[in-house]
Amino acid sequence: MASPSHYTRGSINVWDFIRDQKLGFHRGNAIKYICRAGHKDNEIEDLEKAIHYLQNEIEHLTTTGERVQNCLSSFANLFDEWESDPEMFDR
Repeated sequence: MASPSHYTRGSINVWDFIRDQKLGFHRGNAIKYICRAGHKDNEIEDLEKAIHYLQNEIEHLTTTGERVQNCLSSFANLFDEWESDPEMFDR
């Protein structure tokens, strides 16, 4: 099945670029909507969709980063407790 013309402008298919760069779902969709903006349907709507996907990706990265930081902080606190009283964990 041939790709729609709004995804095949230029020398590389947008889908092929997204796969080649291993961009994942949200970043890939942002690229897709940016590339088709002005070539299909409503240009502003396509750009807003790209922003939506990027905002969702940023939120995910921020939340994931916070969870990692919380885990590392908990581990550091546990280590500090162990360091001050190693026998405490043998009880």
